[in-house]
Amino acid sequence: MKVLVIGSGAREHALCRSLSLDPAVDALYCAPGNAGIAEVAELRPVDALDGAAVAGLAAELGAGLVVIGPEAPLVAGVADAVRAAGIPVFGPSREAAQLEGSKAFAKDVMAAAGVPTARSHVCTTPEEVDEALDAFGAPYVVKDDGLAAGKGVVVTDDLEAARAHALACDRVVIEEYLDGPEVSLFAITDGVTVVPLRPAQDFKRALDGDQGPNTGGMGAYSPLPWADPKLVDEVMATVLQPTVDELRRRGTPFSGLLYAGLAITSRGVRVIEFNARFGDPETQVVLARLKTPLAGVLLNAANGTLDAEPPLSWRDDAAVTVVIASHNYPGTPRTGDPIEGLDEVAAEDGPDAYVLHAGTRREGDAVVSAGGRVLSVTATGADLAEAREKAYRAVARIRLDGSQHRTDIAAKAAAGS
Repeated sequence: MKVLVIGSGAREHALCRSLSLDPAVDALYCAPGNAGIAEVAELRPVDALDGAAVAGLAAELGAGLVVIGPEAPLVAGVADAVRAAGIPVFGPSREAAQLEGSKAFAKDVMAAAGVPTARSHVCTTPEEVDEALDAFGAPYVVKDDGLAAGKGVVVTDDLEAARAHALACDRVVIEEYLDGPEVSLFAITDGVTVVPLRPAQDFKRALDGDQGPNTGGMGAYSPLPWADPKLVDEVMATVLQPTVDELRRRGTPFSGLLYAGLAITSRGVRVIEFNARFGDPETQVVLARLKTPLAGVLLNAANGTLDAEPPLSWRDDAAVTVVIASHNYPGTPRTGDPIEGLDEVAAEDGPDAYVLHAGTRREGDAVVSAGGRVLSVTATGADLAEAREKAYRAVARIRLDGSQHRTDIAAKAAAGS
């Protein structure tokens, strides 16, 4: 099978790495890709938001499966264009992708499906914003209704900061604060059958101890030794299957990757948000633990035959990912800095530790930074403590001027707290 992956981040590198190890895949392409992805896939240029261009490239390559990584092409309807060309595609339609593209749409779907989530108000005027902030009180949770690359959410005790963020958006969702730890759970679906993956936890804040501004994610780990063993079954029954069923009932079936961001609150599981694609950096650790070859699962989802897929097989190993970010991320990241030490990680730490590229590009013989989140250093081990030790040992080999990373990814879970 020839597979084309759309995207250029560490999520896409993780997908391409898994697909490159799948014996069913005899040709792997990524558009536009990055310097690391080029080591496992043939790169092609494309405007990822141009559905006709993506469909045309897939047809030119003879792709038997297109996998769309980022959210923006999905919300732009790129999957629809590929499907219209008769090519199997893993990723929801434009209408179904509104589950991520619009927080208000997601809340409406959850209400209709009986999915537990935070109480909320959709606001479009300063008066509505003030009323909602007053109604819920601190901590204030303010979410841009549209796509914001994981950084459109403000959680703060500062009323003026919450109000300023709300007024900077055309339309916002203001909701009650959910206490308790957060969990990410992915599910692959063809619009009818839902197959959950293993849960993970990511770290959104830029600094140790969950301090600093929100980011796209600074690290992740899986499994979650502190989580209830019945968590996946509960979320399947109360969140994932009802949501898929409701979207199908509306005539907008969701086929692809349904991502549930969850809070394990004192009152039970609540949905924080839905995404319509693999999350970054959770994908890096979830796929590190998946034994089942990936291509066939994604193709069955694309073809509506996921019910024929045997149960997924998983490694017992734990996985930890640490994100190395550019100077001044998530503000105005500095780019163009040389990255050194990549070969050392491959030589000294592989195969249990490896580097997935996010914001990188090649300049001659050098690899340089080209974005805010630059690398995801991922490692596996017998338990979280071992995986964490291997990940940070590999991180220490990477040299990128001005770079930053958190030092506490998975630390509490590895220590059993």
